Amino acid sequence: MKIIKIAPKDNVAVALHPIAKGEPIEADGRMIAALEDIPQGHKVAIRPIKNGDDVIKYGFPIGHAVSDAAPGTWMHTHNVKTNLSGEVAYTYQPDLHYPDPVEPELFSGFRRKDRRAAIRNEIWIIPTVGCVNDVAKKLARDNQDLVDGSIDGLYAFTHPFGCSQTGADHAQTRKLLAALARHPNAAAVLVLSLGCENLTHEQFLAELGEYDADRVKFLTCQDVEDEFEAGRQLLEQCAEYAAQFTREPIPVSELVVGMKCGGSDGLSGITANPMVGRFSDMMTARGGSTVLTEVPEMFGAEGLLMNRCADEAVFRKAVDMINGFKNYFISHGEVVYENPSPGNKEGGITTLEDKSCGCVQKGGTAPIMDVIGYGDPVVTKGLNMLYGPGNDLVSATAMTAAGAHLILFTTGRGTPFGAPAPTLKISTNSQLAAKKKGWIDFDAGTIADGEQIDDAAKRLFALVLEVAGGRRTKTEQRGYREISIFKDGVVL
Repeated sequence: MKIIKIAPKDNVAVALHPIAKGEPIEADGRMIAALEDIPQGHKVAIRPIKNGDDVIKYGFPIGHAVSDAAPGTWMHTHNVKTNLSGEVAYTYQPDLHYPDPVEPELFSGFRRKDRRAAIRNEIWIIPTVGCVNDVAKKLARDNQDLVDGSIDGLYAFTHPFGCSQTGADHAQTRKLLAALARHPNAAAVLVLSLGCENLTHEQFLAELGEYDADRVKFLTCQDVEDEFEAGRQLLEQCAEYAAQFTREPIPVSELVVGMKCGGSDGLSGITANPMVGRFSDMMTARGGSTVLTEVPEMFGAEGLLMNRCADEAVFRKAVDMINGFKNYFISHGEVVYENPSPGNKEGGITTLEDKSCGCVQKGGTAPIMDVIGYGDPVVTKGLNMLYGPGNDLVSATAMTAAGAHLILFTTGRGTPFGAPAPTLKISTNSQLAAKKKGWIDFDAGTIADGEQIDDAAKRLFALVLEVAGGRRTKTEQRGYREISIFKDGVVL
């Protein structure tokens, strides 16, 4: 098969492999000839499209043509433009499809003292301010001998904030760091401060709330003569605490899985993202939880999500999230459709609607049970939407802070980064999987060659259980673990 037409109403199809000019293509039961070279993942007109007509993909307008196009024409940024503008009024017309319940499988995880499940047993060093980043990194580097027995790792998560911030930015930093300190994959945490930063020890304690003093330790560098000696002593205590946890069977219904895409291409919405959507439905059927974010990459595809909100209260939160993020763009003098990226375009994504329709495929078909804010935890089982940007590391950090035990990251171009939660990389095409074996954990390009999406989703589900049970992702194997915090305001 050379092309795929995703929905019956579509007037374009996607090239599953490169198509040469003049090559015959079968579309809607008739043969057409490619009028020019069509790169893999790019769109080709399969019906006449007039100047000004909507270009339909996924059964949904992804923009409009700016010149007449005959069947066989390459449809991309040179002849297709976005339909997006600013805020939109929405009406709730629920269309809910709950999956049939399935008995949850078990994975081998850790049970915390507060009864939460975890898939890693790690020690985390969390700086409250960027001034102590190098201290945190040295503490992590010099104390790797503490990683022993059931302890999976010792990591420092540095960032440039925690001081010279005001208002909402300061609050967001404080909230995000405290949320990470509560993450169940962190068996024990060392919170590292300087002593004179805006984010004071008292503020952090207030944000953190009730905590186990055996699990969370604090070190203020200005208060001690030798921060490395003091840090070693506290990390030894963290290691002693973490060592008591061992793996045991836990139902998959207790897993929280984040879903993210980045470096997308024209196959993202055809192979990897729909497969992750089927996985999300499988998790929902088993009583588990999934998280979908990247709000700017929902723009233009809101119609595919809004009516799946479980009730009108959730719908209203979704509307506020979408329009609030559009207003964030507009308030900065930016157009809401300042997307896709150059790499996305090279891979075949033409407009933000095109990107968004592919992006939201990760949400599957199950109802959206809740919409949560940046730094807030997942508290409702099922599919959740999370307020956050499209930026890979910022949104992956936000999903970790929301409680995601691991993150599924689909990519057509490839990227090596890893979030604090294990980050499982899924390629949209087999060429990337073959080229970047050190980055990619799962090849979804097999779907373009004929594998059924449901079969691929079952393979992915099995791999997720293995990762939850201790199998290390490629990013973990290479030690790629970092965070990035969302900011909006001034720096003092």
